[in-house]
Amino acid sequence: MEGASGLDDLVVALGLVAALEGALYAAAPGFMKDVLARAAEVPDNALRWGGLVALVLGVAMVWAVRG
Repeated sequence: MEGASGLDDLVVALGLVAALEGALYAAAPGFMKDVLARAAEVPDNALRWGGLVALVLGVAMVWAVRG
């Protein structure tokens, strides 16, 4: 994919996120409702740290592959 801009990569990444999330909701809507209900009960600080860990791991994965 020579000559592709960073914007192309961003659009592809967002498309993959949408596809994966859509697949989860299509395959198991009841499970996803349960997950969201449980997430509402988790303290904000725990969600914040979980999000930060996911962010760091995601950036590390992209850097390792594309770096």
